[in-house]
Amino acid sequence: MSINMDIMPILSSLRRHLIPAILIICEVALACAVMCNAVFMISEKVTDLQLANNMDEQGISVVTIDGSDPDQAVNTIPRNLDLLRGIPGVSSVSITNTLPLTDNAWQNGFSAQAGEKRTVNTSTYFLASGAERSLGLRLLRGRWFNGDEYAGGKLNNNYASVGHSVIITESYAKRIWPNDDALGKTLYSRAGDSYQVVGVIADVLAPSMTINSGNRNGAYWSAFFPLAPAAGLSYYVIRSDASSRDKILRSAVDRLSTIEPSAVVKGQTFEAIRDDYFASTKSTIWILMLVCATMLLVTAFGIVGLSSFWVRQRRRQIGIRRALGARRHDILAYFHTENFLLSAMGVVIGMGMAYGVNVLLSQHYEVGRMPLAYLPISALIIVFIGQLSVLGPAVKASMVTPVVAIRANG
Repeated sequence: MSINMDIMPILSSLRRHLIPAILIICEVALACAVMCNAVFMISEKVTDLQLANNMDEQGISVVTIDGSDPDQAVNTIPRNLDLLRGIPGVSSVSITNTLPLTDNAWQNGFSAQAGEKRTVNTSTYFLASGAERSLGLRLLRGRWFNGDEYAGGKLNNNYASVGHSVIITESYAKRIWPNDDALGKTLYSRAGDSYQVVGVIADVLAPSMTINSGNRNGAYWSAFFPLAPAAGLSYYVIRSDASSRDKILRSAVDRLSTIEPSAVVKGQTFEAIRDDYFASTKSTIWILMLVCATMLLVTAFGIVGLSSFWVRQRRRQIGIRRALGARRHDILAYFHTENFLLSAMGVVIGMGMAYGVNVLLSQHYEVGRMPLAYLPISALIIVFIGQLSVLGPAVKASMVTPVVAIRANG
């Protein structure tokens, strides 16, 4: 009963100051809605940065050649590989059609049943002989491709393998055959081609993780096919000791530039490829953090400003309460309770707005569905900021003496 009696005067006072109260509620609601979604998107971006890539990235250098004659690839690729193998310190060299985190995504649809209309969108890698050593892939079950499979590996007009062997990642195996071991099973393409799973490797990131947006496991849905030297292979992968990697990369670029004078030869370490891929992600994280900080500051300053205004408007009311025996603690509790009520109404509206905004973002942009746990956590942070913001004006109000307050409006 006493709690209700304490709250009723506060509600009555808020009704007399309806417009400022509505402004604070709207400000808190907007801050809550923005913060919920911003914090969720930050967590998604951080998760992307921390996704494991089960290949030995240390010591990997990558060289690409643009402008060479694709019709001569059958001859130039073996020549270039031999040239790179001759660089002192190189332990392995091969060539692939793409690499993780390069945005050069080759895709196809596969399923466990022939003629299945609904297929799983899959990143497809084509590997030349020795690529598993150069990339540092980890075989979990089965075997690597053999020499005959590499020799017979070619691309058809749909840029699909004409062979019948495939190696897949562990996550992809669980996606296609959730209740069975994938080894020895047959994978069917959207076009009707069939491939036997001869090996399962530890998860490797796709070239572009937006292929299966909103599904972090989809970043590992990849299939690997053997391929003989062909025009589709464009990434020379060089493995060496990490301490000599940069020197070897410079030598590789110089040698290939000499032998391909009309082409553009570029070299990068895999670490540089990773940094380039996630550069925009890191920028987005900082921008979202700035948005959160800005919204919290604007909300805090808004509460401080309106609370200070109310303190000046209520000096006579405060003085009368002090004269009737109200303690400083009572005045502090009054303003904190008032702010809590406004913040509570604001965050309730804000949580509804946050959920609605997330639904729209997930439908039209590459944003996943936000777990409901983000709503109360963000709401508590907003309420806490509100309580801190009102502390200064509330302390100032509690220090007003009854005589000064009454004379000020007398």
